[in-house]
Amino acid sequence: MLSLENLLSQSHTPASFGAGLQHLVHCSLYAARLLAKDTLLLDDLLQNHAENYSSAKIQQFLQAANIIDEQSLKKSLRQLRQRVMLRMMYRDLNGLCNLNEVLETTTHLAEISIQTATSFNLAWLQASIHAGSGVSKNTSNSKTANGFMVVAMGKLGGAELNVSSDIDLIFAFDALADWQLTTSQQDFYNQLGKKVIAALDEVTEDGFVFRVDMRLRPFGSEGILVPSLDALEDYYQNSGREWERYAWIKGRAIFPKPSVGLQANIDGLLRPFIFRKYLDYNALNSMRDLKLQIHRDVLQKNQQDNIKLGRGGIREIEFIAQVFQLIRGGQDTSLQIKPTLAVLALLKHKGLLPEKTVNELSMAYEFLRNLEHRLMYVDDAQTQALPTSIDAKARIALAMNFANWELFLGKLNQYRTVVAAHFDATFNDKNATEKITETANENNLWQGLLEQKHALKALLDAGFEDAEQTLSRLQMLHASNRYQQLPELSRQRFDRLMPLVIQQSALEKNADTALLRAILLLESICRRASYLALFVEYPEALHLVIKLCAASPWLSQYLASHPILLDELLDTKALYAAPDFAAMKLQLTHNMQALAGDTEAQMDAMRHFKHGAILRFAAQDVAGKLALETLSDYLSALADVILQVSLDTIWQSLKFKHIEQPKFAVIAYGKLGGKELGYVSDLDIIFLYGDAHADAADIYARFAQRINGWFNSMTNAGLLYETDLQLRPDGNSGLLVSSMQAFRDYQQHKAWTWEHQALSRARFVAGDTSIGKAFEQIRQNVLRQPRVTKQLKQDVLQMREKLRAVQKLNASMFDIKHAVGGIVDVEFMVQYLLLNHAHQHAQLTENKGNIALLKMLSQLKIIDETLAEQVANAYREYRKLIHASKLQEKPATITFTAIKTHQKSVIDLWNQVFKQANND
Repeated sequence: MLSLENLLSQSHTPASFGAGLQHLVHCSLYAARLLAKDTLLLDDLLQNHAENYSSAKIQQFLQAANIIDEQSLKKSLRQLRQRVMLRMMYRDLNGLCNLNEVLETTTHLAEISIQTATSFNLAWLQASIHAGSGVSKNTSNSKTANGFMVVAMGKLGGAELNVSSDIDLIFAFDALADWQLTTSQQDFYNQLGKKVIAALDEVTEDGFVFRVDMRLRPFGSEGILVPSLDALEDYYQNSGREWERYAWIKGRAIFPKPSVGLQANIDGLLRPFIFRKYLDYNALNSMRDLKLQIHRDVLQKNQQDNIKLGRGGIREIEFIAQVFQLIRGGQDTSLQIKPTLAVLALLKHKGLLPEKTVNELSMAYEFLRNLEHRLMYVDDAQTQALPTSIDAKARIALAMNFANWELFLGKLNQYRTVVAAHFDATFNDKNATEKITETANENNLWQGLLEQKHALKALLDAGFEDAEQTLSRLQMLHASNRYQQLPELSRQRFDRLMPLVIQQSALEKNADTALLRAILLLESICRRASYLALFVEYPEALHLVIKLCAASPWLSQYLASHPILLDELLDTKALYAAPDFAAMKLQLTHNMQALAGDTEAQMDAMRHFKHGAILRFAAQDVAGKLALETLSDYLSALADVILQVSLDTIWQSLKFKHIEQPKFAVIAYGKLGGKELGYVSDLDIIFLYGDAHADAADIYARFAQRINGWFNSMTNAGLLYETDLQLRPDGNSGLLVSSMQAFRDYQQHKAWTWEHQALSRARFVAGDTSIGKAFEQIRQNVLRQPRVTKQLKQDVLQMREKLRAVQKLNASMFDIKHAVGGIVDVEFMVQYLLLNHAHQHAQLTENKGNIALLKMLSQLKIIDETLAEQVANAYREYRKLIHASKLQEKPATITFTAIKTHQKSVIDLWNQVFKQANND
């Protein structure tokens, strides 16, 4: 065995190892002491420094150790730590590993040490009690003392433990009804907990393993050391504080050995406390307050140079990651992960933080954590404070691979400045609340409502036309029980917001209407403090909400019905971006898989997904960024995605399914079939299957019923879509699902002409693509059948008159859809011409929409080109008017004078197309 000095002088010692060893002892006084004290450590380092100390090797060391009592347990664990630390420090300081290896190795060391100490002491204590007088008579087959749990918190819970850090632990036990030891469960587990702590924390001649901090348990240092799971649940439901939510984000069960079931048990117990079901914007202010408290402590203790707690430090990066988890983790379970770098990467992937921001924060985090380790390497002390002496500064600069302290400090300050800037941007540290308060002081109509004369004049001056009615509505709100019964915090936020609401509404053309709709929206959400917090934190979101309210009563009601959508307004870049439906499908599929087994949660998540997409489309629509055809394409593509993912999700949940992938397809008709879907359109669909299994008809009928229920059920998140199945063969009297053969036979031999008209707008939208191809072939064959023109005209005209007869039209107004010269007439003309000429012109069967088909018909010289263009323009304008009427929640009617030209064009083409009908 060689001493350090002898080893460095030996010619056979590899020069690279010698240089690395010198670098190690220069940077770490602790390493130098270890090597000087125990030459076995030096031998081990020489032989094994090129290899990581993996969890398997940690286990091997302990298995080979002769652990027979508490003293040998403590000695073995401490000797293990010395070996792991020494090798890890050598590898880290000499560039043989990265930060991830250091964090992983330290985490594994802590986990295995805790598991070993707990298992040994559990068995020893159980045997000790069994051998004494405190055991009941029949214990030979008992399951005593098997309910002890250790939960890792903080950086150990996040699998990113520091090299010389405390380990934050919480103990708990699952009370056993058949407890058979005469000692109480509480006393037994308290003894066990104390012994585990001593095995790890007690300082012996070999040092310690890990300092143990139990202050995160319920009621802190004053609380029971090992509470029962029931007590744990009761505490967090009734007494849990806000900061404890942040701490529990990283909570991870590590004893018994980590398992999916054990973690699920802990998660199920505490998830409702940690993560809110709604978007929790209260977290922003709460975490800001916590950081302010930490900052005050830093100033009082003169710890400005603490790289963890000071400005731009590690804690600010952690807070940035955690606040997104707290806000959204209840809605998006993928955010319920532990490691900070993994959370940041996920936030980038989800577009919640810009790529540049995440990259800068990740680089700063790695730099700061590496620096933190080098500060701890010096003396094996838990410190994040920068050194003050010249020698200590030189040592840290060397360990960080800088030529001198000044260069190192310059780089450190660059990172801290970047982190601080991102922290301020995330938490609005310039304080949106103060800005709103300033606005309130400048124009406080809300607080001065009782001074009617002053308030009326101020409203008129601001631009409100019906100031008396507007003032009356504001006074009613101010006096309402809903406002008066708000919790104090919510009322304060409401009072801060209302002056801004009034001021922003006044900027809209329809100021009175905008304010009224905004008030209705705020009334619907005011009891959810988190939504008010959102507007306080992000006043620009409130501006956009008021614009949407001013633009459409339907949109304002949509937001009121689905306030979770307010979150969509924060990222204006994503709000106005063109949708990527492939990515949306992947995301929705992932969401459904993450919630597998919870049908209600899946249904709600799918509805939230749909509502969010529609709001983004509506925002673009209101901003004038979408042509009507593009909007319809978007809405139709969204429905296609939802149908496909719904089929996949529902089928996988069925217990009666007979194959992995169903031989089943959804066919869309009507507006979805023609890709002309509107905001509130229902889905005209039918179901087909192509499966020879003996029970296929029954299986797919039950599947279709599930699909129909999935779409039409009203959940807490609202309705997905209304579905209309009347276009299936034989209508409401027909089977819910048709086989391909039955569908083919029906279309060829039994279908009415109007059903072939409907088939012209049909398309495959979800399910088995081979069935979709087979359907399209049937569709082509049916549409291209030669027809007797006279009979076809008669059938089409009779159906048109039948439809018109059931409408109760206002004779003084033009009904855009049903009146003579309206939308239905255009659709009937195109369908008639398609059925009459498709046998000669196959291209007419392409499902391109009425405007494209009109152009195609004119190019084929079937109709007049000029008239075709005029009717296409009329059809486009009709659709815009119907769309606008839906947004304004008004009847789809207009004066005959306003639509005279368009109506005449449609009537002229109708007469041209059907001019011989009366003569035939």
